[in-house]
Amino acid sequence: MRKVTCSMGVSLDGYVCAPDGSLEWAPPDEEVFRFATEEVRGLGVHLLGRRLYESMSYWETVDQASLSDLQREFAAEWASLPKLVFSTSLTSLEKGYRLADGGLAEEVQRWRDEPGPGNIGIGGPTLAAEAAALGLLDEYRLRVHPVLLGGGTPFFPAAERHVDLELVDSRTFASGVVHLRYRVRR
Repeated sequence: MRKVTCSMGVSLDGYVCAPDGSLEWAPPDEEVFRFATEEVRGLGVHLLGRRLYESMSYWETVDQASLSDLQREFAAEWASLPKLVFSTSLTSLEKGYRLADGGLAEEVQRWRDEPGPGNIGIGGPTLAAEAAALGLLDEYRLRVHPVLLGGGTPFFPAAERHVDLELVDSRTFASGVVHLRYRVRR
């Protein structure tokens, strides 16, 4: 059965977005970007909320000639991945995305039951918080950046329930970013 994973960059003080909502605090890092591309390669589907969709649809609309080889590799992986958007305000989406028909738990179960390789990735702090509250997450994958934001959108919402985790893997990148992969103990 497919695992449900949540993978995001996070500041050392636990925020995924700065107080102004930006992601500018996480400067480009080729080694980390390559690692994130490999994570995407291991997915069978990616579930995302409206705001993450609005950010990630860039990869379907960008002029490929303006990208580096590594960025083109990511764009190709991202474009080939089925993507399901949870939104009540969007009515049309870029090619390669579709709106969710059901609720998050229903869609996760549908994808768990679907034969095929790859995990179910959940992205965006709001959707990930909903998945966590419903007990749907199997793994947390954090790329902890060496920066303190002092506020913003937290990776772990204040209402998060008690969850025991087991460290599965960790990796430190030359830039000081640390990847931590935790499995939920059931």
